[in-house]
Amino acid sequence: MTLRVWSYDGCSTCRKAKAWLEREGLAFELVPIVEQPPSAAELRTLWQRSGLPLRRFFNTSGQSYRQGGFSAKLGAMTDDEALAALAADGKLIKRPLAASDDAVLVGFDADAWGEAFATR
Repeated sequence: MTLRVWSYDGCSTCRKAKAWLEREGLAFELVPIVEQPPSAAELRTLWQRSGLPLRRFFNTSGQSYRQGGFSAKLGAMTDDEALAALAADGKLIKRPLAASDDAVLVGFDADAWGEAFATR
């Protein structure tokens, strides 16, 4: 299984997810989300694979979200505009963002990650 995790060192939830992955003995590629955010095209694919509403990919508690006024304008944005905004600012993306061959998860929930990524 190929597992890629976009993460931010300053994010405590990302650190919990990384520790969980290490405890589970799972191999993963850690990608710094601020320095190397996924492209708009990659985000589109991840979003479509996730089955989640696009707004779930936004870090609504982050400074970029608040300063960008996204709570007021997100509802009026096209999918292309929203994906471009996410691709332009890694801190705008809810993290960690994890993708394997079989699943895409946004945020960290140990039970969900265990179901999606743990070896069987």
